[in-house]
Amino acid sequence: MAESLGSNEVAFRLSRCRRSVPRSRAALHAVLGGWGVAQDVLESAELVLSELVTNALRVRVPSDRQVGVRIVRSLEDGLLRLEVSDAGPGRPEVRTPGDEETGGRGLLLVEALAHRWGVDERPGGIGKTVWAELKAPDIVAASDGRKVAAVMVRAGQRVRVWGEWRAVRRVRTESYATGGLAVVLGLDEGPALRVHAAEPLTVRDGGVPSAQEGRRARRGDQWSIPSAGAVGRLGLQAGWGRVPEFGAAGALCAPPAPR
Repeated sequence: MAESLGSNEVAFRLSRCRRSVPRSRAALHAVLGGWGVAQDVLESAELVLSELVTNALRVRVPSDRQVGVRIVRSLEDGLLRLEVSDAGPGRPEVRTPGDEETGGRGLLLVEALAHRWGVDERPGGIGKTVWAELKAPDIVAASDGRKVAAVMVRAGQRVRVWGEWRAVRRVRTESYATGGLAVVLGLDEGPALRVHAAEPLTVRDGGVPSAQEGRRARRGDQWSIPSAGAVGRLGLQAGWGRVPEFGAAGALCAPPAPR
């Protein structure tokens, strides 16, 4: 399930399949685009995350063990942190492969691109978390009145429509009959707003949602980052390559094979 842990942190889980690597990149691309990360940092982050996820998928664990991904921005330090957790033992080490070896250079790439990286034990669980931090000096906080794609709007924000600010109460996606993805925003006043997922909207953070909205968000009835399915479909339209459909609950891959 994709989960927003505040405006500066996003976490999701990946099933153990090869398609999880491009799906993780697509999700990262959507998140960093919403944060205004520079293109060179975005490209480096995609390479680093791809290597970390690839390594985690190679760990020998039962097929139902998922891989966790966490993306965090530090506005004070100007850093972007990527974390990938798996249930496997041991600690990855940088190798120096021979000239004729075709693999084994993943962590060399991570070491070259990252400001720093490391490995931590998972608190209260088995396995480990491999993390990398990249310098992102231009990373910015969510500003008042910024423009984002409609698919990035979340419940609790305010959106500028019909010349006025409206609070967003509910967010859902649906398909157009002719193809493509629409976003439907339930507002505090007036009719719902239905726009194309890529339509730019002016938004700002609008305070704390009501207790009822908070309960809905925790239950998963709403999403405060684009649902995994939305990221996948929008990725197709944006030309990121083939990003297969994600699960309705936000899982970033097909369910794991039965035991």
